[in-house]
Amino acid sequence: MNAFRFRRAAVAVTAAAVLPLALTACGGEDTSTDAAAGESAGSAPAGNDSGTADDAAPVDGPFGPACASVPAEGAGSFDGMAQDPVATAASNNPALSTLVTAVKKAGLVDTLNTAENITVFAPTNDAFAKIPQADLDKVLADKQMLTDILTYHVVGEKLTPEQLEDGTYETLQKSTLTTAGSGEAYTVNDSSEVVCGNVPTANATVYIVDTVLMPKS
Repeated sequence: MNAFRFRRAAVAVTAAAVLPLALTACGGEDTSTDAAAGESAGSAPAGNDSGTADDAAPVDGPFGPACASVPAEGAGSFDGMAQDPVATAASNNPALSTLVTAVKKAGLVDTLNTAENITVFAPTNDAFAKIPQADLDKVLADKQMLTDILTYHVVGEKLTPEQLEDGTYETLQKSTLTTAGSGEAYTVNDSSEVVCGNVPTANATVYIVDTVLMPKS
């Protein structure tokens, strides 16, 4: 990841303390009622007059190429992940093991698991592998910097795929990220692609991404 500059970022956030307050303040609302409001059951392909020209606008479940590798049964399946809070759910997905290690090192497991109605953009192991190993080791050893990066991947409300079509959202790290796309193809900050999106956990919606997101310095 070429733009990964850790030495410049003077992290001014004591994020481990800020995160619980930010989660409470953000109190996002689950907009899944939009899908429920559609009189004909959610995924009817008939054209609608809502103004979105997207056939698959109300995506009603996980989507994306990486979803095919999710087990059909067990704790790591979609049904299994839906029963667990987000950090626990991620720990049951082998493709997110580096992220889980980072979350543990930052001391954010309990904070993420007890949060309500959040969205997590979860980088895959391959996303972390794009970072030079020396830089990654440095970040993993710096709890404050690591917390700053991880909280940048969390938005304090549940976001539906429709909300990702053209959005700007404040993260718990307090800077913003942008989303764009339609149907089942979305990007975050114009560079990181959603490879398996709209994954439900007990307290969060997860969008698995192929590139680690960096806070704006």
